[in-house]
Amino acid sequence: MKRLVSLSLVLAMTLSTIPLRAEEVRSSADDAITIRPGDQGELYYEYRVNGAIKEIRVVPKIGKPYYLVPADSRDGQYIRLDSSQLLIPKWVLFRW
Repeated sequence: MKRLVSLSLVLAMTLSTIPLRAEEVRSSADDAITIRPGDQGELYYEYRVNGAIKEIRVVPKIGKPYYLVPADSRDGQYIRLDSSQLLIPKWVLFRW
């Protein structure tokens, strides 16, 4: 009985840490990645730099992920792409 109570307590603590809504990961003051679920089981990863959306990665429940990049106009239009357009710094740490 004690084992069942302790197991259920651990399970309840673990489940309470699972986010039910949008989760935000911050890399600096104004840069963030927001992960939120969609209405039909898809996931949206919003990449922001200086508070502005640079691209949105859409991972559908079925099918390949794709990216939405804001168009040049200010009317909220997005362009669909198959690959990311963000430049992420990569350094060589070891080479042999």
